[in-house]
Amino acid sequence: MPDLGPDVWSYGVLLATLIVASVTDLRSGKIYNWLTYPAALIGLVGHSITGGLWGADDHLGLVGSLGGLAAGFGPLLVAWMAGGIGGGDAKVMGSVGALVGWKFTLTSLFYGLIVAVLMAVVIMLRKKIVRDTFGRIWRFFLLWIGRSKPDAPITEKSPTVPFGFALCIGAVIALVLTCINGPSDKLFLLGL
Repeated sequence: MPDLGPDVWSYGVLLATLIVASVTDLRSGKIYNWLTYPAALIGLVGHSITGGLWGADDHLGLVGSLGGLAAGFGPLLVAWMAGGIGGGDAKVMGSVGALVGWKFTLTSLFYGLIVAVLMAVVIMLRKKIVRDTFGRIWRFFLLWIGRSKPDAPITEKSPTVPFGFALCIGAVIALVLTCINGPSDKLFLLGL
């Protein structure tokens, strides 16, 4: 097993956070502040204690933890403000970032989006609404290009994907890759 580095404690907190967030998202459709805020705080304080302000000797440090929080929370905050996701989804990814840094978080987001798309396809196939869904998306796209105000491609009958759960699965995939390969300076799969 590869060495996970000096901040291995953060992976344990991360895994516990992901498990609880997955359960609450599947049961109630929500990821609660009582989970996300303490997880982010543990990440920020823990990395400050172990790595100081800037981090050293493979420690993330406060700045690295804040960068991870921003990388996880920022993009999903925009999606939440647009009405596409719940606020808990953004906060759980901010917590992931505070615990493990921006590269791991972007990798988690990448895999989480893939999982969400696969879940959406399975749901559409099971409900036999593939044609209707893609028709609404196509009409939305055509109206958007024409600069008209299109109706939303999602209706009240549209099934929902537990996006927070998908993001948690994406983070677990990134965690498994980290456990297999060790911490990386690169974003897994993206090659950056």
